[in-house]
Amino acid sequence: MFTCFFIGTAGSGKSTLTKSYNEWLTRNEFNTVLVNLDPGVRRLPYSPDVDIREYIVLEEIMDKYDLGPNGGLIASIDMMANFIDDFKEEIEELKPLYVLVDTPGQLELFAFRSTGPIVTTAISGKESCLVFLMDPLLSRSPSGFVSVLLLSASVQYRFSLPQVNILSKADTLTEEEIERITEWVDEPQKLLNAIDQEASGLRREISINLGEVFTNFGLFREMIPVSSLTLEGLDSLYAVLERIYTDREGFI
Repeated sequence: MFTCFFIGTAGSGKSTLTKSYNEWLTRNEFNTVLVNLDPGVRRLPYSPDVDIREYIVLEEIMDKYDLGPNGGLIASIDMMANFIDDFKEEIEELKPLYVLVDTPGQLELFAFRSTGPIVTTAISGKESCLVFLMDPLLSRSPSGFVSVLLLSASVQYRFSLPQVNILSKADTLTEEEIERITEWVDEPQKLLNAIDQEASGLRREISINLGEVFTNFGLFREMIPVSSLTLEGLDSLYAVLERIYTDREGFI
């Protein structure tokens, strides 16, 4: 069982990519299970096979504990760990080859609270990985791209799983923008040069130092431009994930 967690900031396209990648796998005759871990989502572009909303109802949590939307989400996500055994049993009963997990929209509530790592560890199969969605609008500028890389590194540090970085919603970027961002990954010195020209003062120094840290620790890894709309990059995503599943140690 191969488990793939889609994680990223709100609006980065996690749910849409979960849907599109599931359709791609299904067309290629792979057995999949879709898991929704967002207790606050109202509508999804797919029908989840396993859904946290069957166990936790955000509105009921808000009413019971007299909480607002943010407090209700925090409480709901913290309660998620109570139903992990039920989740795991549901998934295993379906006997899937691939498990695609759509994580909560608020990345910080899932990744940087204790629940996130507990949940991913509990429902992970023998082969598991994270797919981190890099916001295309923020990634356009050199300093914005450094910010996205910093968040990506923080997520991997929290979960300690193999991770693939994808440039989501690639259809919203021009070919020149995609080429430039890809070059920043393949040739980090070009990113440092771009930062030197764009930023100044403390922001420039911090960005350059972070870029050098990413280079020294090998955090500039392959990045895949992906579009859920045009389906660009889904075959490349599959190829990279398969490489992870067959050779985990090279990506940890």
